[in-house]
Formats: sequence, structure tokens, C-alpha cells
Amino acid sequence: MSGTIETTNIQTENIKHTNGTTAATVGSSGELTVSGAFTSQGIDDNANATAITIDSSENVGIGTTSPSHILHTSGTGQTAKFESSNNAYQVELNYSNNTSRAFIGSFSNGIVFAPSSATEAMRINSNDNLLVGTTDDRGRITVHRNTNGAANPTVYFSNDGGSGVFASFGNTSGTVIGTITRSGSSTAYNTSSDHRLKENVTADWDATTRLKQLNPVRFNFIADADTTVDGFLAHEVQSVVPEAISGTHNEVDDDGNPVYQGIDQSKLVPLLVKTIQELEARITALENAE
Repeated sequence: MSGTIETTNIQTENIKHTNGTTAATVGSSGELTVSGAFTSQGIDDNANATAITIDSSENVGIGTTSPSHILHTSGTGQTAKFESSNNAYQVELNYSNNTSRAFIGSFSNGIVFAPSSATEAMRINSNDNLLVGTTDDRGRITVHRNTNGAANPTVYFSNDGGSGVFASFGNTSGTVIGTITRSGSSTAYNTSSDHRLKENVTADWDATTRLKQLNPVRFNFIADADTTVDGFLAHEVQSVVPEAISGTHNEVDDDGNPVYQGIDQSKLVPLLVKTIQELEARITALENAE
């Protein structure tokens, strides 16, 4: 049967197909139950179980008959997909009255998060790296701020209590080998130094001869021509205190770009202390010989 029926009142319990089978049933409370697939303008239900439920609290359940939120989806795999065909954010979040908006979008290069201005603030890219304030991927976490200062640092760490650990560094075995910690008034940068981690410990070595091989110089960095500083050239220190230097002299990457060496000048402290001790011993010996 096809066509249009116009009426102001239908009193029936069952609506049947032309072949005599029941197509729909109207319950005593007015609910309509459709048997088999249901097709209407914009709706096509070919499910063999309840697909969508709207409960008495007006919560919508998809894949569940007991929705606990305004929209509740449930399934054995991915339960929701948001797709945009014009490179727009797929999700908009509003606090109330269309204020304090935020946006979430999935693009070809990752998941993007934006505040109310819809200008990108953060993304997780296709390499699973977190980028904050930038799209320039430099590692697992990259943070950039256009302006900086004491009141607006790029990264700020804080915790409760009189002291705490801001960061821990571990090796591939999961052992902590360094930390950044704080007290109530200072910060400490720590590397592992427990005696239980060491062997072949000796204090019988010549520090003065090695110290004299170091070449302290004054210079300015090319990027800061107006500032002269004291320091060392990394490759010159490497042959004397190799643990103080990272990288290789004149190293370049596969594209020919420089891979610069670095120095941890704190690694020079044992050499300085041992040299002072040796000098003090020589002075004492000279004084005793008089």
C-alpha cells in the first residue's frame, strides 16, 4: 500500500503490511513499536536490537538502553566518530550560553586543541608527540611561548609541601639516575652518585697535570655578539674530561646541518677540587721544609 492517509483519529492496535503481517504495534500508553526495519525521512533502522534509547530524563543512549549521561554511547569497538569535510574542528565545547568555548579537531597531522579563539594552542601529532604553542616538532614534548618573562614563564613547576621532586630521569631499566628537586627556597639538579653504584674507587691520581691541559678562554656566541663570557671550547675539554662533553667534534646530520657539542661544566669540579688538594699538600710540604 502506498499514498497518503489524512485523518484526525486512528483507533487501532496493530498496523499491518499488505501481506497481512504486523508492521507496527501501538501500546496502551501510546508507544509505537515497529517490527523489522524502519525507514523515514532521515532515519533508516536496519538493526536487530534497540539501537537508540531516549529515557525519561531525556538522556540518549546509542548501543545501550540505560544511558547515564545526556549522550551515552556503548559498544565493543570505537563508539563514536566525528568527521568534518571542510577541515574544521569536529567538536565544540561550551560552558554555558555559548561562552568559554573550546574546540577539538582531528586533522591529517594529529589531534588539535584550541581555546575560545579557535586558534590552535596544543596538538598531539602523528608521531604521538605533544606540541604546545607550536607546530614545530622537536621531540616528545615541545613547548613554545611567543613572549616570556618572570611573570609568564614558558614552563612553571610547583608542588605542595616544603620540598619535592619536579622531574625524574631514568635509564632503560627504569632506574632513576637523576632528579630536579626543590627545597623551600632553592632548586637542586642531581645526578646519581650513591656509593653502591660505583666500583674501582681510587683517590690516587694526578689532577694537576690534567687541569693544566684545560684552556679557559673568553668569547661571545655568534647569536649574542655583545656579550662576552668565560668558558671552554667543547672539543678541547673532551680529551681531558670526556664525561663533561656531549656530542662529537664537527658532527653533522644526514642533511649536512651541524650537530653541536655541549658541556656540563659541573663535571670539572672533581678535577678542580683534587688540584686544590694537591697544591695545598705541596704548600704544606714547602712550609714544613723551612
